[in-house]
Amino acid sequence: MALIRRRSRKSGLPPGTLVHIGERRAEKVTVSLIDYNKDQIVEREVKDLGECLKLKKSQTVSWINVDGIHDIEKIQKIGEGFGFHPLLLEDIVNTEQRPKIEDYDDHLFIVIKMLIHDRKSDSIKAEQVSLVLGKGFVISFQEGGADIFEGIRNRLRNNKGKLRSRGADFLTYSIIDSIVDNYFAVLE
Repeated sequence: MALIRRRSRKSGLPPGTLVHIGERRAEKVTVSLIDYNKDQIVEREVKDLGECLKLKKSQTVSWINVDGIHDIEKIQKIGEGFGFHPLLLEDIVNTEQRPKIEDYDDHLFIVIKMLIHDRKSDSIKAEQVSLVLGKGFVISFQEGGADIFEGIRNRLRNNKGKLRSRGADFLTYSIIDSIVDNYFAVLE
């Protein structure tokens, strides 16, 4: 029997209203931060979202990763703090988006699908990853089912390659490249 997804929770609400649509893949929403430049790196779990907002104007590159998108209040707080359009936030919490790129005045919004091989069921699942690229920051929003970015984190920690000497745009490229490379691993 096919699983029917209902959109009716969203029916009749004004555009920009945040309603999580999709499977809840994480128990709790976690926010992690990697803040770096070519000389130093700071990595930590974020308890107070206000500390992310302080990094908006820093001279470092800040990667904020939100793992789990069903906590509407957290998504809204991040979005309001960074000045994101309500429709962008609506797209983050709706996991049925098609891959796309939208250009806003001071940031890019990217939606891409990450493929995961579920070894237990021997099936392939898709998870939505939303990226917001701004001046000096990248915010990644994952559904919370899987994480394939440990290689990027290790390159940052160990200062391997060009990643720490480049900007947020190169980090975004590296995240997308990791997702696409994983397609081949899943196919194999």
